[in-house]
Amino acid sequence: MIDRAALALSLELATLTTLALLALGLPVAHALATSRWRFRFLLEAVVALPLVLPPTVLGYYLLQGLGPHSPLGRAYEAVLGRRFPFSFEGLLVASVLYSFPFAVQPFAAALAAVDPRLVEASHALGASRLRTFVRVMVPLAWPGILSGAVLAFAHTMGEFGVVLMVGGNLAGRTRTLSIALFDHVEALEYDAANRTAALLLALSFAVLVVVYGLQRRPASAWTAR
Repeated sequence: MIDRAALALSLELATLTTLALLALGLPVAHALATSRWRFRFLLEAVVALPLVLPPTVLGYYLLQGLGPHSPLGRAYEAVLGRRFPFSFEGLLVASVLYSFPFAVQPFAAALAAVDPRLVEASHALGASRLRTFVRVMVPLAWPGILSGAVLAFAHTMGEFGVVLMVGGNLAGRTRTLSIALFDHVEALEYDAANRTAALLLALSFAVLVVVYGLQRRPASAWTAR
């Protein structure tokens, strides 16, 4: 049997991470897509850093910055009444940071592809930057935005290193599906490991189908004309 508690926790974590990335990532993506700042490449490097940073390093710095011996960690414990390490909230923060480039880079590419003449026309008609972004850019860039959201969701479902580093392996609290798979292999429970691995494989393939399908839609629509 697949660990249903781990599956439910993984789905909850992936959903909340994706929603957080939509809220936090879209403004950053908009800045990357439209900014003419000379040192924009510095922001691009910061956004892309989790792509090359070992997850254990990210997890270590999160524990150092938000652990019980740090000022932020003590403030966190005072407000919420529990410590950041080995908590679901810790998993969520770690997942948002680790999946950030997987969402922001597709967001930025999609927003950059919006015809600037449409944006200028919206401004000329008196629309604010926020209204133009919400009413013009986001609807036109939705395939790329959806692709980024789907990638972030799938990436979170498969996270292992940073999740284990920050959340540990507490059943019903921080044990995700990827950690459950590791547990099955360690315990030589290969039947359960095969089922869990097959589920993660199917999810990964479905995500790629969705992403590549969304990327083909604009080209197909243009060809049909």
